Amino acid sequence: MILKRYIFFLVFVLIGGAVALGVFFIRSADTPVGEAPGEIPRPANMKPSQTTLTHLYFSDKESQYLIAEERTLKHPENPAFFARSIVEALIKGPQRGLIRTIPADTTVRAIYVTPEGICYVDLNSNIADKHPGGIKSELFSIYSIVNSVVLNVPEVEAVKILINGDEAETLAGHIDLQVPVKANMLLIR
Repeated sequence: MILKRYIFFLVFVLIGGAVALGVFFIRSADTPVGEAPGEIPRPANMKPSQTTLTHLYFSDKESQYLIAEERTLKHPENPAFFARSIVEALIKGPQRGLIRTIPADTTVRAIYVTPEGICYVDLNSNIADKHPGGIKSELFSIYSIVNSVVLNVPEVEAVKILINGDEAETLAGHIDLQVPVKANMLLIR
C-alpha cells in the first residue's frame, strides 16, 4: 500500500514537472521585447524592416487636442518592434511645433503584444515621476501612446501601460490604467 502511494506520488511529481517545463518553454518564447532599456534583441531570421508613414499624436499648443505628426519609421514585421519604435519616437518629442506628451527622461523597458491584440507598454518610473500632472496632461500622455500604437499597428486593439514592470492605478492620479485602453478618436483633430 505504501509502495503504491509512493509510486503514485512519484508519477504525479514527474508529470507536474513536465507540465511546468512545458509552460516555462512556451512562456520563454513569448518574452517581452527589449528587456534591458535601450536594447532591442533582433531574431536571427527577422526580415529587413521596411519604412512606413506613421502618425504620432502630440498635443497642440493650446492643449485642446492631439494632432498627428507624420514620421517615416522602420516597420518590422513583428508588431512589438514596430510599437516600440513608435513609443520611442513619441518620447523623443515632436518635430513641428506641437507639444511633448511624455517626459523626455522616460525610457521603454519592454513591449509585448499578445495574440488577443493587447500591447503591454512597460515604461520606467520617469513617466509618472516627471509628469507635469493635471487631468488634461495625463489624458494626452496616455492617449498619445494609445492612439499612436493602436492606429498604426494593425495587430493591436488596446494598450496596457505598465510602470517599472508593475501595473499602475494611474499615471498622475486621474485616468484608470488598470485595464487596457482603446484608441479615442474624439481627442484627435
